Amino acid sequence: MAPPHPPTGRSAIRVIAAIALAVAFAPPLDAQAMGEELFRTTCMACHTTGTDRLVGPGLQGIGDRRDHEWLVSFIMEPDRVIAAGDTLANRLLAEYVVPMPNLGTTREQAESVLEYLAGVEGAASSDSAPAGDAPTAPATQEQILLGQALYQGERRLANGGPACNGCHEVTNDAVIGGGILARELTTVFSRLGGPGVRAIIGSPPFPVMQRAYRGKALTEEEVGALVAFLERADAEQALHQPRDYGIKLFGTGLLGAVILLGIYSAMWSGRKRGSVNQAIFDRQVRST
Repeated sequence: MAPPHPPTGRSAIRVIAAIALAVAFAPPLDAQAMGEELFRTTCMACHTTGTDRLVGPGLQGIGDRRDHEWLVSFIMEPDRVIAAGDTLANRLLAEYVVPMPNLGTTREQAESVLEYLAGVEGAASSDSAPAGDAPTAPATQEQILLGQALYQGERRLANGGPACNGCHEVTNDAVIGGGILARELTTVFSRLGGPGVRAIIGSPPFPVMQRAYRGKALTEEEVGALVAFLERADAEQALHQPRDYGIKLFGTGLLGAVILLGIYSAMWSGRKRGSVNQAIFDRQVRST
């Protein structure tokens, strides 16, 4: 059977024209559907569509409680609204502590999210709870120890993500000191509660965390273990003190220097101490 002939110039033009017409007359993307997708991928980690609070407030009836233009501006650029001194934005920040991140949302996307929220107004908050919201059964000692090991990198995350203490500090004698690139987590359980902590770890809303864990999402077991460890660290914070690594590092360095100097002295103990030609010089002096 002979291979098909490649399309001629006219047939190629007809194909391109058909595609262009199909695109031109295709129905526009449903704004509410786009809003639902955006809400589930970027907003659900911190908000519900009901009245329950997670990291941020529940959004039921938000369109009736806030000015539409203010909502659009705040969804698009929350950092700029807060920095501009907006009273409402700063009051929310004081109440909920964690600032809403700037996710680069466009006006069209912000409008679609608000349209989606208006469409689901009155829905039960449980309908929008993050997937994997665990029951409130007390954490086991095994979970706490696993979370402790995952936090400080003693055990690698299943999908290869970075350990938490690379950016975060937790005041707890059971773990080594952490980084200062991100917020201190000792009291995060008191600030956000179990659902809020679980939501952020399981589906990070912050751009830096999203990039760090892109394609390396934590498993449900890992999320539960880290939440258990942070809950225990929060409950025991009064029993632990921040570690002062400066004195220990200085002492370790000084001890290391003394040991090295001792090793070098032992190695050089048999070295020749006089000049290479000293013996010849001494003989010449004696012979004169």
